[in-house]
Amino acid sequence: MVAGKRKDRASESEAGDRGDGEEIKKPKLLPSLIRNKEKRSKVYANLKRDKRSEKRKQAKAREAAENRALELGEEPPPKKIPRTIENTREPDETVYKPNDEELFAANDADEFNNVLKLEIAPKILITTCRFNSTRGPAFIQELMTVIPNAHYYKRGTYELKKIVEYAKNKEFTSIVVVHTNRREPDALLIINLPDGPTAHFKLSNLVLRKDIKHHGNPTSHKPELVLNNFTTRLGYRIGRMIQSLFPQDPFFRGRRVVTFHNQRDFIFFRHHRYIFETKEKKDDSKDKKAQSAQSKISTQEKVIARLQECGPRFTLKLVTLQHGTFDSKGGEFEWVHKADMDTSRRRFFL
Repeated sequence: MVAGKRKDRASESEAGDRGDGEEIKKPKLLPSLIRNKEKRSKVYANLKRDKRSEKRKQAKAREAAENRALELGEEPPPKKIPRTIENTREPDETVYKPNDEELFAANDADEFNNVLKLEIAPKILITTCRFNSTRGPAFIQELMTVIPNAHYYKRGTYELKKIVEYAKNKEFTSIVVVHTNRREPDALLIINLPDGPTAHFKLSNLVLRKDIKHHGNPTSHKPELVLNNFTTRLGYRIGRMIQSLFPQDPFFRGRRVVTFHNQRDFIFFRHHRYIFETKEKKDDSKDKKAQSAQSKISTQEKVIARLQECGPRFTLKLVTLQHGTFDSKGGEFEWVHKADMDTSRRRFFL
């Protein structure tokens, strides 16, 4: 009986192979379906090894195709663009275009136009929350070296509305409030004067200048400002608000750069000094005849740009954007970040 069963199974498998004309491939065993830890780790290691080898084969095939195209004088095949979260973001109607006339018309009538068109020089008032910490003044001191024409005033027991009125009378263009929690700066409030808007940012990953390895000391020259990746209308508005904090006539010989880089709605701040250096590049000729006659060494000058970080270093995340100056009770908000907005990793607002 046992031999008969074996023969029946063998005949069924042969009939299946002959009938389909192809060998039946066993489905790959997923590591998540294996309960034994040792077997699961072995299967996973084998899958990972096969994936690496397949990737190497594809890379070698691409390189061979490029070399073949260069030898034949043809155009090499186009390089594949890797899929990232940034280039697969959800479509957004508010992303501005270079020929958006409506956006440029709105820029000429917004609250930052006077400062950005050099009609008024920016003048910044920096203060703290009522309960200040030990690390807050150190951060403010470095912030004042970053922003030219910034003045620090102690908060005391004054309400923020009274500080706004005082700053209007003294012809300040913006107020920056550094909020601290548990002896650590955790928020930044930027109020544009005299008519707003007010932006509330969450501040994280603060690194002061003394904690940066091989840091440089900034000079008093007006810095160059770099704003990256503010693509939507909201992002464009936030970028213009940040731009209004800095003078629009930088002193290029000072070689200072302040960068606000937006990536996935996180605004990364960096402060650098740069220098251009010329180095000699030596090329030794490998021709045997030339070497036997005389070794010719051609020197070429190569310009290299070097960066030195001056600090501080921190990250901002927009929480709210409010119409007008600060009003916690009756204020009207342009944009508010809510928890249900974070349901997709590929949805960005700046």
